[in-house]
Amino acid sequence: MEQNTAEILGMSIQARIIVSCAVAAFAYLVDFLCCKLIIPLIRKVADKTSFKWDNYITDSRVLHNVFHLIPPVILMVVLPMLFPDGGQWTVLLTKALSIYIIVVSCSLGCAFVNSLYAISSDSDVLRNKPMKGVYQMVKVVIVCVGAILTVGVLIEKDFTTLLAGLGASAAVLMLVFKDTILGVVAGIQLSAHDMLRPGDWIMMDKNGINGEVEEVTLNTVKVRNWDHAIVTVPPYVLVSDSFINWRGMRESAGRRVARAFRIDMNSIRFCTEEERSRFSGEEWAKDIVIDDHTVNLSLFRTAAEQYLRSRSDINSDLMILVRQLEPTAEGLPLQLYFFTRTKVWAEHEHIASDIVEHILAMMPAFGLKVFQRPSGLDLLSKS
Repeated sequence: MEQNTAEILGMSIQARIIVSCAVAAFAYLVDFLCCKLIIPLIRKVADKTSFKWDNYITDSRVLHNVFHLIPPVILMVVLPMLFPDGGQWTVLLTKALSIYIIVVSCSLGCAFVNSLYAISSDSDVLRNKPMKGVYQMVKVVIVCVGAILTVGVLIEKDFTTLLAGLGASAAVLMLVFKDTILGVVAGIQLSAHDMLRPGDWIMMDKNGINGEVEEVTLNTVKVRNWDHAIVTVPPYVLVSDSFINWRGMRESAGRRVARAFRIDMNSIRFCTEEERSRFSGEEWAKDIVIDDHTVNLSLFRTAAEQYLRSRSDINSDLMILVRQLEPTAEGLPLQLYFFTRTKVWAEHEHIASDIVEHILAMMPAFGLKVFQRPSGLDLLSKS
């Protein structure tokens, strides 16, 4: 070893510089050939496998960054051998190579995290999880570690010494990165408790939110409202305040309809003989005993419920109910409670409207009237 060092020292500085340049050219040639020849070969092999994760790894910048580490590593090994005396410019070049290695390593780590995010987005288990914020947090940690290492190389301080110095300024860092820290904690809570997924329909009147979640990141949750307006809120707002998530409705067997209209209580009475005779022949009344004490509203509720059960677009496996609510000065509320099979908003509203219109049209046949406040035209027609 000493003999080799003496031989190197015996070389002229020009010769050592030429050797260094030749080694650098060789190292970057190896990097170029690996990126142009080996990476396409690895991709072809990955495409033929039955796994999907290897496709994301080979298609990303991971392999490029791995091969980009070859030239600086080779030069870091060769420079101390060619210049054992360690001149000032050698020290500067070594620092530059160290910083280059740190930057490429950080880029490699971020590219690998991006590949993990792509793999999780393609996974049936993790596709609907708000994982983007978690991966962003990991990338922030990688960049912060790289920045600390770079500063350590420049000022020639140890990594642990810099961390100790940062501990003294932790309060300032927490103030500067308050939203990011709160976003990280909130993102972990949202993901751990499965409170929010991309594609969920959420409502939060306080912040003007009523639409589908498009993206959950480290600092923001982006929601597209039904009027196509984009609303963004920090994740910790969804954790600290309450919001409605309609995912359970979408995953259920039907979407609920609860509509009520008020019946004029003056129209509620016992059925007449003609009505009893007419209703006795109806299919919906075959299991009902109709006598002098039968009330028209009771028959109407039975007919309305039978009508709901007869419709194919209503899920009869879920609750179907026609019930009375608490009477008020504006009449007796009668509520229709059922679930449509479809959960598409427009189709659901059309079905509900058709049913309410049909039920209202049935009421005169039972001698019932809907209560509504008199308007000015009603008063004029009676004057």
